[in-house]
Amino acid sequence: MNKNRVVSVLLVLLVMVLVTGTFFAGFTTGRYANASAASTFFDSTGLTNVLGQVSPTDTSTQNSKPVSRDELFKPFWQAWDLVHQQYVDQPVDDVALMRGAIDGMLKALGDEHTSYLDPELTQRFNAQLNGSSYEGIGAWVDITGDYLKIISPMPGSPAEKAGLQPGDQVVKIDGEDMTGIDGDLVRQRVLGPKGSSVTLTIKREGVEEPFDVKLTRASIVVPTIDTKILDNNIAYIRLYTFGDSTAADLRKALKDVMAKNPDGLILDLRYNGGGYLNTAIDVASEFIPDGVIMYEEYGDGHRDTLSAHSGGLATKVPMVVLINEGSASASEIVAGAIQDRGRGKLVGVTSYGKGSVQTVEQLVNNQGEVRVTIARWLTPDGRQINKKGLTPDYVVEITDADRQANKDPQLDKAIELLTTR
Repeated sequence: MNKNRVVSVLLVLLVMVLVTGTFFAGFTTGRYANASAASTFFDSTGLTNVLGQVSPTDTSTQNSKPVSRDELFKPFWQAWDLVHQQYVDQPVDDVALMRGAIDGMLKALGDEHTSYLDPELTQRFNAQLNGSSYEGIGAWVDITGDYLKIISPMPGSPAEKAGLQPGDQVVKIDGEDMTGIDGDLVRQRVLGPKGSSVTLTIKREGVEEPFDVKLTRASIVVPTIDTKILDNNIAYIRLYTFGDSTAADLRKALKDVMAKNPDGLILDLRYNGGGYLNTAIDVASEFIPDGVIMYEEYGDGHRDTLSAHSGGLATKVPMVVLINEGSASASEIVAGAIQDRGRGKLVGVTSYGKGSVQTVEQLVNNQGEVRVTIARWLTPDGRQINKKGLTPDYVVEITDADRQANKDPQLDKAIELLTTR
């Protein structure tokens, strides 16, 4: 790739990120996978103003005058030329340098939820959001800490069969220390073709020494929803994510369970790390008949109100929502709205605390996606939950002894509340 070509590609990509962006006209339109328009979503992995014209500035002093983009990027091109002229291993990979430049620019904002996903990570992220399949161990993970942390194994997955638990930290992969390695890179190491094996060294709270777990990777079909009727005629619905098909799957499930005239309903959002914003509004609207679901607050202080759609199928049945430390973003939107609007009680432990909204823009030439924080969200009562989480109405913990005995005191409490009204 010649320098002129690289210059044009880089400038196009940088302009897309830095310059103008009416990235959304309405949150219920557009899809994350739609290349023609950006979409808005939440995620648990991870908060700035509505994007507008940006004037490049020399940051050497706080009061410096704006400089032209050409002047600002002179050091960048100086470094670029130095690498191409003097780096010991030639030729260098220009695409890798371009992607690294985008990644570094977004990381410089200091916001863990504003990030770059290369094409491979984009494909895997979409697979986990959209309920499709991928190859790996089958676990939802948190990549933002010192080590890759298991949020929850997927039902029937190699991770579940191997006994991985929420909170487990991956400190080594195939004997290689993961200390200081970027979470996305660690996640890539865990993924791999079905039939291949990987050994994870796990650090678990309450266990003195790290231990090895050997897993055989498989083709993972990501679940979106699970429903059943419990004893005492209580409907149980568990959402695993807020993806493309979640709202439609939920509505179909509600038609089935509501036809049985349940005496109560439990919505299980535990370890649900979030997804699309429009899906969160659709899901909440099935339980809240009208009024405010959430507010979006932008950097200039103004707020947009997002309200419930009419026609929800379960707006009157008594309900309880289960949350825990893995319930994040879109899950917290739904749970917070149900709590603030008095529609139901929350049971479990304090949620993750991810209170921001990101827009997603697909980059030209299939070079991946960028996620940029555009606003923070508030509950209907105006609560800011970022890094605080939602406090349940009834705090119920699950102990290691409960897990070993296959007990679920949080679910038991929800059933108790619905049967002793």
